[in-house]
Amino acid sequence: MYARIVRAFGDRCQCLLHCADGGGERPAANDRNTEIEKILNKEKRHYIPMIDKILIANRGEIALRIIRACRELGIETVAIYSTADKNALHAQIADRSVCIGGARSTDSYLNTRAILAACEITGARAIHPGFGFLSESSRFVRLCDRCGIKWIGPGAEAMEAMGDKANAKATMIKAGVPVVRGSDGVVADLDEAKRISAEIGYPVLVKASAGGGGRGIRRADSEKDLESALTAAKQEALRFFGNDDVYIEKFIVNPRHVEIQILADEHGNVIHLGERDCSCQRRNQKVLEESPSPIMTPELRERMGEAAVKAAKACGYQNAGTVEFLVDNDRNFYFMEMNARIQVEHPVTEMETGIDLIKQQIMIASGMPLGIKQEDVKLSGHTIECRINAEDPKNGFRPCPGRIESVHCPGGFGVRIDTAVYQGYEIPQYYDNMIAKLIVHGQDREEAITKMRVALGEMLIEGVQTNIDYQLNLLRDKEFRSGRFDIGFLNRKDFS
Repeated sequence: MYARIVRAFGDRCQCLLHCADGGGERPAANDRNTEIEKILNKEKRHYIPMIDKILIANRGEIALRIIRACRELGIETVAIYSTADKNALHAQIADRSVCIGGARSTDSYLNTRAILAACEITGARAIHPGFGFLSESSRFVRLCDRCGIKWIGPGAEAMEAMGDKANAKATMIKAGVPVVRGSDGVVADLDEAKRISAEIGYPVLVKASAGGGGRGIRRADSEKDLESALTAAKQEALRFFGNDDVYIEKFIVNPRHVEIQILADEHGNVIHLGERDCSCQRRNQKVLEESPSPIMTPELRERMGEAAVKAAKACGYQNAGTVEFLVDNDRNFYFMEMNARIQVEHPVTEMETGIDLIKQQIMIASGMPLGIKQEDVKLSGHTIECRINAEDPKNGFRPCPGRIESVHCPGGFGVRIDTAVYQGYEIPQYYDNMIAKLIVHGQDREEAITKMRVALGEMLIEGVQTNIDYQLNLLRDKEFRSGRFDIGFLNRKDFS
């Protein structure tokens, strides 16, 4: 039937078809809707119009990733850019581009008024936030709702339920999802912090309730460390999140960081797409991700997947999201947080499952039921992602903005590179220093490691310092190759 519609109305189809019982997705045409409906009614089907123009409220490689997915779906794109990004690739290849302010994020990519004005000027009726910037701002989601602009992500209520870490923990306990022992909510003062820490036992973590990205976290190994940890965590939380509320939880010694990718539509369907192991992180910042996790078993994956689905349903979550867990040495897992957005490392899951997560986000936001059932999700082989940063590992990982004199990206079977840099590109000093993500897929972990080493060895970026050699040294390490590492691994070893 879809072939008939395409033949009749052309290839630039922007409508989703599905059976009344929730069948698979198909694109169809925006125009001549009456004729389309005649065909669909005859087949006892109906259609949901696809979002036809999307503003991407982000920059860099994720903006490019979203633009490409939109083009494949026949959707017009609007890029926003700061004065520092006037020559950025995302601003050049989008259908329309709008400068929304100065170089600093507060003047541009966090400037909600300017972004909404750009929607009004261009006629964009949906916003994809990518990750970072406003991607987890429930306030901005509510502004979009009031302006009649579709947010491609979870609703404000779900975002608030999971964005406040203390409230999220209470929600998970109620839903039957395992959590780390700790305070029931926000800690009021030092005396309460001392009482709770004594009850659960040291070491403990003091964590920002509104936090994320490794910010606002301090460890206290004894009561004498607690006051300084509490003060430092609250100060950092206030600086980064505008909220100094903190909570306390038991510190799990040498855990793994394993996250589960979920998809949830607007019709109550929720599935998980397996795990990503993010234990290779430096100072709480992820460096390398892989799937499957070296410690994973089919039984553990099933239990963690079920817990992630419970977490999503407990807060009425919709769209793509990630439920993050800590896993101890006995393979017990504990809810850590939920990221209410697409993740930097989403390509790992895409390579493992063959499912385009950005397209799924757009189709879910268009009102389409998931065309994928849990039994349809199959993991294949092994995938590794290395984050390529403009930084100098030999000098304390100092950021290295500047002009890229030359660049060569690797290729070959099972090699993917997500980047927005090019020869002559000037890396601004105002934003995150990640300039590329290199992803490889092999038949097994050993092949994936070898493939990544070859790809990194071929990758060339001249003009600025990068962490390519650091990543190569990590891949050569015996402990990493054996899969015996935890979230403290990169802090204990020097790969610079």
